[in-house]
Amino acid sequence: MPQGPPLLVVLTGPTGTGKSALALQLAASLQDTLALEIISVDSAQVYRGMDIGTAKPDAAQRARLPHHLIDIRDPAESYSAGEFVRDALETVHEIHRRGHQPLLVGGTMLYLHALYHGLAALPMADAAVRRQIDALALQHGWPALHAELARIDARAAARIAPTDGQRIQRALEVWRITGVPISEWQQRTQGARERYRWLRFALLPEEGPAARAALRARLAARFSGMLEAGLLREVERLYARGDLTEQHASVRAVGYRQLWRIFSAGAAPAEAEQAALTATAQLARRQLTWLRREAELIRLNAAGVGLAEAVGRQILAAARA
Repeated sequence: MPQGPPLLVVLTGPTGTGKSALALQLAASLQDTLALEIISVDSAQVYRGMDIGTAKPDAAQRARLPHHLIDIRDPAESYSAGEFVRDALETVHEIHRRGHQPLLVGGTMLYLHALYHGLAALPMADAAVRRQIDALALQHGWPALHAELARIDARAAARIAPTDGQRIQRALEVWRITGVPISEWQQRTQGARERYRWLRFALLPEEGPAARAALRARLAARFSGMLEAGLLREVERLYARGDLTEQHASVRAVGYRQLWRIFSAGAAPAEAEQAALTATAQLARRQLTWLRREAELIRLNAAGVGLAEAVGRQILAAARA
């Protein structure tokens, strides 16, 4: 029997590199020796009714292989990195209790960082404070509030884009509630790193201009497929609810935010679709930048042959160690 801390396996990488497909292949290749269960690490897949634009596994895939932390929130609700860490660790415990192997799959790097390295025990959200901040953002714009954050907490502002309303809001909220900058809170962290044995795989595109062009082409083809599958209708249904705005984290998801403006601001569909594709490519670049900074990752060539078998052997060896 394996000794020591239980094993956690992570499969991450930029959007469009084939993480979900590889996870399904791993489960199939290991089904006779090790039962995998997938924990989604995707900040948009948590929302119900956002299926096409999040590349959510379909019903048949989820019937073949258990998937967790998908469809757990209404789009009007928030979901934080702290909630993810709590839910993920509870799910990991339950999967291990069943004698199965958790496989964390996804590209929300903040979630993975919070789980592995830790997340400060930040104060609970305050709805009244958030409404005040949202009102200021509507009046002055998020870049102006980012400038305010820079005066309060330069370290936090340096890590947050001037248009990242969700993170600006949270940083200002923490300051208003506690009088302590969020960067100071974030130094008081304790993650799950020491509680488990980790295998962390990063599925990465090849380096170089040709490879980057190939990734952009794959992202364009994937987005075109999403449009053909009804992504625009999906966004229209969300807009027709009447209770969602661009202040909601669900609507700010890449692809949804750009297409949303077709309905909220009369943007030309072709222009919005191009903006969504551009935002997707920018997301992939940010994910790559994050992954390059992360040590102790087992880097996999997304174009490699026989990945499922090679990775499966490593997982099985670690599980038996």
